[in-house]
Amino acid sequence: MTFSNAPDTSKEREFLSFVYEAFNRRDIEPILAVMHPEVEWPNGMEGGRVHGREGVRSYWTRQWGMLDPQVEPIRFEHDGGRIVLDVHPVVRELKGTVLLDRIVQHLYQIRDGLILRRDIRE
Repeated sequence: MTFSNAPDTSKEREFLSFVYEAFNRRDIEPILAVMHPEVEWPNGMEGGRVHGREGVRSYWTRQWGMLDPQVEPIRFEHDGGRIVLDVHPVVRELKGTVLLDRIVQHLYQIRDGLILRRDIRE
């Protein structure tokens, strides 16, 4: 899937829906393919950031070995040069106990059709 920097809301929604659907299936490769090689990604589990596609792969692999996160986008908007999504993450322990169930925001920066950065805003 490709993504341009043009303000086409339907394509942006489709692009980011694709990312969340793949994440919820634990299908890493299609998501990494739409990330910039130097992507900056928040480490929501331990704090800080991970860098690069391999950093994201390592983080998600470790995360999915300990937790079962499912994230659903519920609202989409532009905020200057960023795309802001209200999302509903439900994070469970592998045994099923819910650890997180609330609305947060994911803020994306896209460059040349690739995800350059994502931030989390509580």
